[in-house]
Amino acid sequence: MSDVIYDAGALIAADRNDRRFWADHRVRLERGVIPVVPAPVLAQVSRSGRQASLRRALRGCDVVALDEAAAHRVGTILAKASSSDIADGAVVDVASDDAEIVTSDRPDIERLLDAVGSTATITDV
Repeated sequence: MSDVIYDAGALIAADRNDRRFWADHRVRLERGVIPVVPAPVLAQVSRSGRQASLRRALRGCDVVALDEAAAHRVGTILAKASSSDIADGAVVDVASDDAEIVTSDRPDIERLLDAVGSTATITDV
């Protein structure tokens, strides 16, 4: 579905003005890669209208809604991995097998990817 998916850790890094995140984000955008942010991930990190850096990062992203069909897919993913983290499940749901997931939560994302047999890669932030 997408080449790059941002999990909460990536958005938190953006909000904290992490230099490495911003350098990598800029390179992605210059290459024409539009990162995807599942809406539950955004809900997990959005705390106020004053998060200017977060909002600046989101201008370069595609925020994907969690509709009914996606909610059922995410639920199935969570059941397979015995997990309850909807945001992480939504990340794995939108990730194709050749996607890159940018996260600070490698163990949980790996467990979900393993549960669905995905070969998506993880980049730590």
